[in-house]
Amino acid sequence: MKDLRVLVVDDSAYNRRTLTEILRTVDGVQVVGKATDGDEALRMVRELSPDLVTLDLEMPRMDGFTFLRLLMAKRPTPVIVVSGYSNKENVFRALELGALDFVAKPTRTVTSDLHVIREELAEKVAMVRQLRPSTATRPPLLTPVPSSPKRGQEPRLSTQRPKHVVVIGASTGGPTALVRLFRSIPKDVDAAILVAQHMPPRFTKTFADRLNRLGGVKVREASGTHPLRRGEAWICPGGKCLEVGLDLQAIVKDADASDRYVPSVDRLFHTASKKVGEMCIGVILTGMGDDGAAGVESVSKRGGRVLAESPESAVIYGMPGAAERTGHVTALLPLETLGERLAQWLAQ
Repeated sequence: MKDLRVLVVDDSAYNRRTLTEILRTVDGVQVVGKATDGDEALRMVRELSPDLVTLDLEMPRMDGFTFLRLLMAKRPTPVIVVSGYSNKENVFRALELGALDFVAKPTRTVTSDLHVIREELAEKVAMVRQLRPSTATRPPLLTPVPSSPKRGQEPRLSTQRPKHVVVIGASTGGPTALVRLFRSIPKDVDAAILVAQHMPPRFTKTFADRLNRLGGVKVREASGTHPLRRGEAWICPGGKCLEVGLDLQAIVKDADASDRYVPSVDRLFHTASKKVGEMCIGVILTGMGDDGAAGVESVSKRGGRVLAESPESAVIYGMPGAAERTGHVTALLPLETLGERLAQWLAQ
């Protein structure tokens, strides 16, 4: 297998050097160039034809957002955003512009971060190797998510128990897929929604706030215990797991040794199907691995229905493919049609 050719784009000499050193320790990776801003990066993309770009977002002359727009229009290439924790909102904006995924930026003071970053980058490289040409890049969202919440309009929580409980699992490509899916769900839907999205801690609250600004169902990051109400959605916090409790509650739990992935899609699906049976609708979106496959079987065997994203739209078909192979997926659909089908089911 040929080396994956990577272009590193960052205005910080420290970050360029650190990322290059990390990437050179990953098998099958060749760093072919380093750029200091978006303008230089576009020129180097034309000259070097990299297989992957790591991208800083805050740069002089041409920032990462402008670079992403031009790159996706002129020469679509897989992009991994490298961002600090202080710029979480920018990460999701970049994903909506076509970036595939993100990792946290290395710091000068916390050397223990470097091992974690190396493992994450190695995982992202493996992901890029799995991409088919048709899914290596995605078109940006047609309409962006509002960039800031409206003042004085906190979500007003419902007091009504839901008819349906929708549990959703996603990983790589999931944030953008979830934005598209939530846009298809009306705010008066008679359902509660719970989401296990593989995402690092400290990013899930920002992501929940972003989904909430779509103006449909009320979305929050879960913490502790919450009663499930119609028209509300809860996002599992990074580094934790989410369960459905006996009294129709969303309960945040610590991960344990049995959880192969955190947040665990399987745990969410298992507990929801055990508590609500045929009221449960499972949805498996794009992602690496097979998290959710066992949970899908649990939902189906207890009378619930399951939707999975088809290869036509999934950035990575790992999780939906594993779900499909169980034989317990009710419908395998591209994302746009999947959202329409879910809305139809919730209206029944």
